[in-house]
Parts: sequence; C-alpha cells; structure tokens
Amino acid sequence: MLESPCHLLYEGKAKKIYATSNPQHYIVDYKDAASAFNGLKKATIEGKGALNNRISNYLMQYLQTQGISTHFLQELSPTQTRVKKLTMFALEVIVRNLAAGSIAKRLGLQEGLPFETPVLEFCYKNDALGDPLINDDHALALKLASHAELQTLRALALQINDLLGAYFKSKGVILVDFKLEFGKDAQGQIVLGDEVSPDTCRFWDATTRQKLDKDRFREDLGGLCQAYETILQKVSH
Repeated sequence: MLESPCHLLYEGKAKKIYATSNPQHYIVDYKDAASAFNGLKKATIEGKGALNNRISNYLMQYLQTQGISTHFLQELSPTQTRVKKLTMFALEVIVRNLAAGSIAKRLGLQEGLPFETPVLEFCYKNDALGDPLINDDHALALKLASHAELQTLRALALQINDLLGAYFKSKGVILVDFKLEFGKDAQGQIVLGDEVSPDTCRFWDATTRQKLDKDRFREDLGGLCQAYETILQKVSH
C-alpha cells in the first residue's frame, strides 16, 4: 500500500514533514523557499525544492553504500521523499575544511583558508536563540546528548566528511563545509537525517572557485538554481 501524507507535523524554512499511515515513516516535502541569516532574508525560487530533494537523495544513497545509516527510504516525487521517523538531536554538527561563512567572520580568517585538519562545531538547534555555537560541555549541561552520543556524532560527521570530500574531489568540486543533523531510529541507532544538499553544504568549483551553493543567495550572486543544477548533474552521473 502506497503511503501518502496524512497530516502536517512540522513546517520549517525549506521543508514540510508529514506523518504517514506507517508510524515509523515520514514524508519530507521540499519547498521552493530560500532563506538566510536565520530567516531574515527570504525568497521563493521556483524549482529549488526539487533540486535539493534529488541531490540529497543521491548523496544519502551514496553514503548508505559506504556504510552510513541514513533516514532515506524512497523518492516519491520530484519534491517528496519517504524517510524513517527519527527522534532528532537538537544539534547541528558542522564540519569545516576551509574557512568560509561565520567562522571566517568570527575568527577574522581569510575566506578559503584551508584548515590542516577538519574543524568540527556544534550548534544548539533553537530558532529563538539563533542556533548558537556551543561546546561539548554546553551540550551535556543542556542534556542534548550524552558523552558517548557526542563522540558518535563526531566520529560519524568526520567519516562523512572523508567520504563526501573524496567523492566531490573526484567530480571537480571542493567540499568547503557542511551541516549535518542526526537522530535515533526505533532501535536507538544514531542515523543521519535532514538533508545533504547545496542548502546545507558549501561547494566550490575546484578550478574556478565558483560558488555552487546557497551562498549565491546569501551574497546576491544570482544563478542559484543553475548552480544547484550543476551539483545535481555531478552527483547523478
């Protein structure tokens, strides 16, 4: 029996999450919405949702072939995907290979400066507080995760960085940085959720350093969907 959206559980800046007839499955519906700076800048960009859906699904499936458990189950339509229900950690796990975005501003670093080893950061997922940067002690104090869970999140994020960094290097793209979100499935296993797309990753063309991600919207560079199309072509071939 084909599962279909039953009722809306959550609507975020870029996605809607629906319950289904199966209590262990959700449907993610990607919107044509672009936002930046914690929602202060917004726009509707036709076709963006379908691009993010397909790119994320390709990358989730690739990671699954490499031994990473993800929430991906089945692409249902250009903008909808069936996923496992997860109990999400209220944490964003950020891995940075080059200085860009907030870390460049925060630490006065030149954009594009490579780090000798990846820099991993945690942010507390709380819209009212602006998703603040936190450390392990903060996460423990807030009971966002246990010490063992934090270690697992770190290990998984760095493993994913190694896998995706090599994957995109082979396609002529630099993986500058990215944000991941994890949750626990019905068996208590930590699983990659949310999405892996140009909305959540910084991608640069390895030759030209052209930005192929949401920075095109943040920085008013234009050509956002063309950049996302470039990434889709690379991950689908």
